Amino acid sequence: MNNHTTDFHSLEWLYNSLQGSVVETIGLVATSDDHEPDQGPPESRTRFWKLIQGTRFNRKLILTFPFVIAALILLLSVLHWSVKLIRWRRRSSRRIQARASSSDGSFDDAFSKSIHEDATEQTVAGSSGSSINSADFGIQKDVPENESTPLIRRSQFGTLNSDRRTIVSRLKAFLIYQPRPIPYVNKVLPSNGSSLFIISLLSLNLFYAVYHITWTGFEGSVWADRAGLVFVANLPFLYILGAKNQPLKVLTGVSYESLNIIHRRLGEMLCLLAVVHLVGMFCMWWVILEPIAGWSLSKFLLDWVIAIGLGAFLAYELLYATSLASFRQRWYELFLGLHIVLQAAALVLLYLHHPGTRTYVGCALAIFLVDRLLYRIGAKSITVEAKSSVYEDNETILLSMEIIHKPGNIISRTFGHSIEAGWKATDHVFVTIPSLGRAHALQAHPFTIASAAPIPGNEKTKLDLLIRARDGFSSDLLHAARSQKSLSCRLDGPYGSSHARELLEDSDLAVLIAGGSGIAVTWPIVHHLLNISRTDDENAVSGAPRQRIVLVWIIHKSSHTSWLDSNELQKVKDKGVEVIIPRATTEVGRPDLVGMMEGIVEGWGYGEGKRIGVVASGPDGMNRTVNNTCARFVKDGRDLGVTIEKFGW
Repeated sequence: MNNHTTDFHSLEWLYNSLQGSVVETIGLVATSDDHEPDQGPPESRTRFWKLIQGTRFNRKLILTFPFVIAALILLLSVLHWSVKLIRWRRRSSRRIQARASSSDGSFDDAFSKSIHEDATEQTVAGSSGSSINSADFGIQKDVPENESTPLIRRSQFGTLNSDRRTIVSRLKAFLIYQPRPIPYVNKVLPSNGSSLFIISLLSLNLFYAVYHITWTGFEGSVWADRAGLVFVANLPFLYILGAKNQPLKVLTGVSYESLNIIHRRLGEMLCLLAVVHLVGMFCMWWVILEPIAGWSLSKFLLDWVIAIGLGAFLAYELLYATSLASFRQRWYELFLGLHIVLQAAALVLLYLHHPGTRTYVGCALAIFLVDRLLYRIGAKSITVEAKSSVYEDNETILLSMEIIHKPGNIISRTFGHSIEAGWKATDHVFVTIPSLGRAHALQAHPFTIASAAPIPGNEKTKLDLLIRARDGFSSDLLHAARSQKSLSCRLDGPYGSSHARELLEDSDLAVLIAGGSGIAVTWPIVHHLLNISRTDDENAVSGAPRQRIVLVWIIHKSSHTSWLDSNELQKVKDKGVEVIIPRATTEVGRPDLVGMMEGIVEGWGYGEGKRIGVVASGPDGMNRTVNNTCARFVKDGRDLGVTIEKFGW
């Protein structure tokens, strides 16, 4: 009886102590003085001492995690700013070379003429700009667009020279290559480079979750404690990755939409860690509390700490389930609402679950509130009147608004400016239209700004949003645009990354490829590049840009060419931009995009210091084709960079 009583009190003491082991509060350690307990049978003392030592080791190990993450961010920051320095030196070198060329009156326009002749030799006039006949670039007629269709086909341009292949070029090509989607679930995968980075980050978390762990039922409380520690230690980082306004963009040059894939994968791993934590706690009940302490399952589940923990677990698992791509695409508005409600509930429950979580929960909540309230609502939101119209295809909406520019104040300079202070090419805004109904009053949907960025000195600039109607918000907006000429819109932004702009600014040949409404991304970049050429007197020769610019726009219907003003399209052509618009895919099938890209690159040729930049925005299949074709160019020795503009993966 005495032994049983001793064991019972020891287990009660151990239970409370293990519940207090998350980072700061280990009641057992505070009373044990670093010595093994001297009560109870020797075997029992040794086994329980292992649990004590295990939880104490967990506390020490997890304290290193934030420093490792900080070191990783520092490394990425150094790489980012080193690349920016290299690009700045390249641009300076190009200016010097351009000045030397212009001083002797030389200007080689052979490439421009060659591409124009190849692309327009057998054209059929379109409603705006040239339209390429199906014979020009091997258009595949009546071929269904699926993963069984070859993405890399033999084209009229043949194959590229492979004599320049090196180990470095092969490695770069491997990192650019984008694998096929996962079968059955049709999950789109990013490039190998992105996947390797994500795997590395998840492997780091896996190391912290399993290092020095003994996977036995008796030590279930130890590995449950470790999983819980890794979970809460990641919460601030998870919220930073999901924040629209964040320091990571300044440090690494990567904006939130590119970080979103890491946010999702890390969130999925945290949900898995929550499962491990739950299983470990049930193991503790099964092996220790039930047979020795006499705790029934109901007593275990109704314990305050366990019950609150189960509530937090369910909230996070529901958050994961409603964040799956299949759910988001089908019920996007419901996803937005549940994402806020469930994460708020989960944070509250996690805060109540144990005092040791409160520091991490507080940091995560602070990041969320600063991003949502201080930045997005307080500093970056404005309300404007937008003129609404529907294009002739009867499924595309144009929201056009006039933005009057205002100088920044102390708040905007400190916390970020609104759209009134201007925007850049490839930037986007979040749009809320309360008049569409209560269901949309609190929803914000991202759309790329389809008009050119404002020119410094202008008092006002036209801002256009090109919106393709689907379900939910865009469908309701289409109905409203048919009957209302003006809508009150709340704009939150601008947001976006400078990566695509900097890549093309640093390139001698800039290739922009748009699929459908992806023209909203590439069209402003064309104007951005032309403005750089126009304002740089050293590069401006005979009114034509020294940098070669090629715009390829693949349209689904012929009527989609009306999305661009025909006069504006002609102006950019007159300034030297090569515009290639194949005939609509509904008329002749999918164009041979690989052949087009090979023709453009072959026409450019090889040359020392000749750098090619490719930016694409469109459907997933088209983006993958561009990525993998560019990977082949890089493998063959081309000095080429590519980036895909889309909202996450």
